[in-house]
Amino acid sequence: MAARAFAVRCKAALLKPANPKNASWRFLRLPQAASAKLPSRGMVGVDGTLDGHAFTAMLEPDGEGGHWLKVPRALREAAGVEAGDSVMLELAPAAKEPEPVVPPDLRKALADAPAALAQWKAITPAARRDFIKWLGTAKQADTRARRIRNACDMLAAGKRRICCFDRSGIYGKGICAPDAASEE
Repeated sequence: MAARAFAVRCKAALLKPANPKNASWRFLRLPQAASAKLPSRGMVGVDGTLDGHAFTAMLEPDGEGGHWLKVPRALREAAGVEAGDSVMLELAPAAKEPEPVVPPDLRKALADAPAALAQWKAITPAARRDFIKWLGTAKQADTRARRIRNACDMLAAGKRRICCFDRSGIYGKGICAPDAASEE
């Protein structure tokens, strides 16, 4: 990462997720004052450092107007930190918006719908991420399948964004930070 001015500097506690029990990743919640400096209450692509180790990631909304960060094992091990440690974060808007990982069921549906796939390729990574996040908030398999069909129909019709989707989780409560495991 090139030297640049960081928009946000803060400390946060590294936490172990309650579920799944055997998760190799950890997470942290940004302090409210740090989240307030970010450009959106929804997902935000960032370039940053965690205790001096560079990374690019998406900060996720915590459903309370703040953000959380999933810390993969490789980054945690490189930084030499573990759950319970306080870490120093430096964050700046990502130089390039990271591409979202397309779930297999959506990928298959798009492959079967050429007009939807063409529109999918034409929209921004942030718009693709909103579609994926919207699918992820479905609580039942039938709802998810219906949303995938609807997403393909909307895309084929030229729609570029999900309407009325609360990307912050504040109002719909469908998006939130993981629960932290209790101390053992």
